[in-house]
Amino acid sequence: MFRLAFRNLVQNKARLLISVSGIALALTLVLFFGAVLDGVRGRLTVYIDHAGADVWVSQEGVRTMHLSQSSLPSSVVDQVKAVQGVEDAVPLLYTTGMIQARGDEYIAYVFGVPQDAKLGQPWRIVDGAFTAGPGEVIIDHAVASQSGSGVGDQVTVLGQPMTIAGVTSGTSTVMSSVSFIRMEDFAQARGAGDAVSFVLVKVKPGESPATVSDRIAQSVGGVTVQTRQQFASQERKLVGDMSSDIINIMNIAGFLTGLAVVALTIYIATIARRREYGVLKAMGVRNGRLYQVVLVQALLSVGMGLAAALGLTLLLSVVIPRFNELMVLTVSVDSLLRVTVIAIILGTLAALLPARQIAGLEPVAVLRRG
Repeated sequence: MFRLAFRNLVQNKARLLISVSGIALALTLVLFFGAVLDGVRGRLTVYIDHAGADVWVSQEGVRTMHLSQSSLPSSVVDQVKAVQGVEDAVPLLYTTGMIQARGDEYIAYVFGVPQDAKLGQPWRIVDGAFTAGPGEVIIDHAVASQSGSGVGDQVTVLGQPMTIAGVTSGTSTVMSSVSFIRMEDFAQARGAGDAVSFVLVKVKPGESPATVSDRIAQSVGGVTVQTRQQFASQERKLVGDMSSDIINIMNIAGFLTGLAVVALTIYIATIARRREYGVLKAMGVRNGRLYQVVLVQALLSVGMGLAAALGLTLLLSVVIPRFNELMVLTVSVDSLLRVTVIAIILGTLAALLPARQIAGLEPVAVLRRG
């Protein structure tokens, strides 16, 4: 059965190429929009995931970074350090600001970190220093590349002129990037005084972050304590709710358009082979076996189109960031499985519908009409 379906499918190579190409381009559209969405989601909590903290301490009632203002007295740092199971506690200042470089402005999440801190520092430096000194800043490579700036150049951060000490990578999104300055420079620029935004906590080996989090919550008043996973989950939920309408509309529109093209392509390809199916009926092939041939051919077409679409999407995920680092494409397993299942279902329905019509005709009539 498989051999018969395959031979019938490849008999007209031009027709096969056109149908597979149509399916591939349609599924590439679907996978591309999904990859953009997954890429945005993956970068939402990039700092939280890489800061090195097991537990995050913020102002009471503050559970996210975005659209939140957290302010804690600096004395909280020593209180947290005194809690059983805490190996290290590092204060952190944070705000959303603008980086001005060569006349252009870029949105950035600016973090003020103690210069000798082991937590909260950049994790991937591609050029220059790993920590910012007095009057220095570490910016993302996407901002440096777009502005034509590099190590040693002057930029303006939080309204203060600073020198680029290093360039990091992997922190940018479509909307913003991450920058690092000394905590003292941050406090001076924003007049933070003795306040800190967050406290990053590293737990001792063998200790559970959840257990230490509970201990901090019980020992220190006026704070919200979350494990890294809890904090990241709250952040994704908030930003997801903020952007869900626009992003989901774009994603659903691309998804439905692509799958509609897949269904139409399979339908037309099946109709175009009605003469071959008429020959099979004339040779005594029963309707049940005819359905099997049509189904196998549709699944083969979808499979080849999906493989080509996946390859093209993966290629785009490598090429596009080379021209625009703010665009991050991530092809997730969940997205691929979802597209595969739905494409198979639609391909099956689109193939069996005309096959049912053809199966109801007499072989001679099919041949004449073909």
